[in-house]
Amino acid sequence: MYLSLFLVVLPLAMAVPARREPAPLLRPRTDDKNLLAGKYIVKFKDGKGGDRMSVSALNNKISTLNVSPDHVYKTTFQGFSGQLTDEELEALRHSTDRKVEYVEQDSSLLAYAFVDQASPPWGLGRVSTRDRKTGVPYTYDSSAGAGTCAYVIDTGIDVTHPDFEGRAEMVANFVDNINTDDDGHGTHVAATIGGAKYGVAKKTRLLGIRVLTKDGDGSLAGFIKGMDFVAEDSAKRNCTKGVVSNMSVGGAFSTSINEAAASMIKKNIFLAVAAGNGNTDAKDFSPASEPTVCTVGAASPWDGRWLHSNYGAAVDVYAPGQNILSALPGGTEGEKSGTSMASPHIAGLAAYLAGLEGFKDPQTLCKRIADLATEGKLGGIPEDTPNKLAFNGNPSGK
Repeated sequence: MYLSLFLVVLPLAMAVPARREPAPLLRPRTDDKNLLAGKYIVKFKDGKGGDRMSVSALNNKISTLNVSPDHVYKTTFQGFSGQLTDEELEALRHSTDRKVEYVEQDSSLLAYAFVDQASPPWGLGRVSTRDRKTGVPYTYDSSAGAGTCAYVIDTGIDVTHPDFEGRAEMVANFVDNINTDDDGHGTHVAATIGGAKYGVAKKTRLLGIRVLTKDGDGSLAGFIKGMDFVAEDSAKRNCTKGVVSNMSVGGAFSTSINEAAASMIKKNIFLAVAAGNGNTDAKDFSPASEPTVCTVGAASPWDGRWLHSNYGAAVDVYAPGQNILSALPGGTEGEKSGTSMASPHIAGLAAYLAGLEGFKDPQTLCKRIADLATEGKLGGIPEDTPNKLAFNGNPSGK
C-alpha cells in the first residue's frame, strides 16, 4: 500500500517545474550616495555560440517590455538602461523567456583629476628618456601616430584649440546638448594624447565623446553608451593604423562597465584607463580592474608614485600624472594632476607605437608598452605592483 502510494505521488512531483532563479541584481561597490535611484542597466544574454539578436529584434524585445530606455546598447553587449519602477525591475528579473542575464543599478562616475598651480611641463620628456633629467627634450619618430584614431570618452573636446591643428572633432554626446568641452578635462586629456605641443602622438586623429558634464560627473549607463558607440563607430572610420581609446574616468567595481571594456578589446580597440585616485588597490575600481584593458597609474616628476595614485596587480604601467601641462578650452593651457593625466600618455603612446610598429591586438600592444617601460625607477611602489615607467623606445633616450 505504501509502495503504491509512493509510485503514484512520485510522477506528480517530477512534473512540477524547477523553480527559476531571477536574473541577478548587481550593485557597484560604491557608497549608497553614488547610486542613482531607480536607474538600472539591463544586459540580455547572448545566444548559443555567442550569437546575438538582430538590431530589429533587440528593439522589438525592448518595446515589449513597455519601458522607455535612456540608452540602447548594441555592440559592446546587448541591452539597455533607464528608469525602472520596483515592479518593472522585478518583472524583468523574473521574465519567463529568461533573456535577461543580469541587472545592475546605475551609479555616478567621476573624472580622475586635480587642478594644480602652474609649472613647466615635464611628462613628454620623461617618457622619452630612461633616466630623470631636467630640461630633457621630447624625442619621437616623425610618424607620430599618423593613420591612427584616438577616441576620448570624457567631457568633450574644444576642437577649435590651435593645438589640435584641425585633427579633432566631436562625434557623440550622451549627456546633454553641449557639443564641446565646457569643463576642460576632456580637452586636457585629448591634447596629452595627440596635441601638437602637448601630445605624445602628434599626428593621430582625435574623436571626442561627451559623457561627463561641466561638473565632471556622469552615469555608469552614459559611459557604457559611449563605449558602445566607439565599438560601433570605429568600424566605419578609416583608421588604417589602428584605433585607441582613453577613459580617464571611473568608479567603484562594476560588472557591466568591465564587460563593456572587455568587449571593446575584442573589437580590436586599445583602451587605456586611469587606475584611480584613491591611493588604494585598483582591483576595486572599474574599468581599471578589467584584466584586458591597459590600466595606468600616475608618477610624480621626482620618479615616485603620485601620492593619490591607485596601485596593485591590476596596474600595467605608470606614466607622468602630476603637474601635467596641456591644452584647456578657449585656446589656453593649464596644469592638472591625477591618473586622468597619466592614462592619456599611454593612449598616445599606444597610437604612436601602432603607427610606428603596426597594430596587432590591444593586449599585445599593452604588453609592448609594459615591456618597453623603464623598470625599478619609481619610489613608493608596493611589492605586488609593477614598477614600470612608460618609455617610447627612442634610441637616444637609453
